[in-house]
Amino acid sequence: MTDLNHAGSFQLGTRTVNRMGYGAMQLAGPGVFGPPKDREGALAVLRDAVEAGVNHIDTSDFYGPHITNQLIREALHPYRDDLTLVTKIGAKRGPGGSWDAAFTPAELTTAVHDNLRHLDLDVLDVVNLRLMFDVHGPAEGDIEAPLTALAELQQRGLVRHIGLSNATPAQVRQGQSITRIACVQNQYNLVHRGDDALIDDLAAQRIAYVPFFPLGGFTPLQSGALNGVAASLGATPMQVALAWLLQRSPNILLIPGTSSLAHLRQNLASASLKLPADALAVLDGLA
Repeated sequence: MTDLNHAGSFQLGTRTVNRMGYGAMQLAGPGVFGPPKDREGALAVLRDAVEAGVNHIDTSDFYGPHITNQLIREALHPYRDDLTLVTKIGAKRGPGGSWDAAFTPAELTTAVHDNLRHLDLDVLDVVNLRLMFDVHGPAEGDIEAPLTALAELQQRGLVRHIGLSNATPAQVRQGQSITRIACVQNQYNLVHRGDDALIDDLAAQRIAYVPFFPLGGFTPLQSGALNGVAASLGATPMQVALAWLLQRSPNILLIPGTSSLAHLRQNLASASLKLPADALAVLDGLA
């Protein structure tokens, strides 16, 4: 079994988590909507991840909706003391599966209570406010009202730590003027590197950065170069992409998602993959 300690650990609020985590998004049905095709398989993936040493799981009650949180509760409750569950609010699913903003104080309050109920928790470890000014990526917009509403829920003891998702650097700064920000969760990978400066800034502050879509947005040429590096190392492209992220900065926490036990084990093995200098040079040049 892979030793996740090779990837090290980092602080997520007041929690210490292994840098190799797991994202539950893909456990829901197609398009992250509806139930999984293989419920028992989904439960097995969650249990296998935790048995392998994963102690940071990313989820949201708008995955499904409700599906991934219900699976997590069924598979893992009562939770291990060291398991940190990170959820997101600020969005909801439309009847046809659309991703819609849910930003009002009432909607945010309902979302926190939904996450608590479906995960069977009294307090949420970390709640990321998903910014929905543009569903496809970060876009500027004033976050004072929704973040203040979330901070009030934190003051009521329902939330331990607050993060931001799909956020611009300006929004991170605004957020930090309102409350302590424990993490930022944005799209970032080998070729989608718009957050380079933000990652370095957060690292200097000892704040976690959690990238998603580790293989998103690659051109065929970039994919070809990645495949070549992977072949030379006897690894899969996903393993190389994850290993590169781990070596990019010590504050990066990974949450690769899958509904397959085989892919889960491949992803977790990335924790032990050390990329040599020549491979790093090729990969760094892909951006």
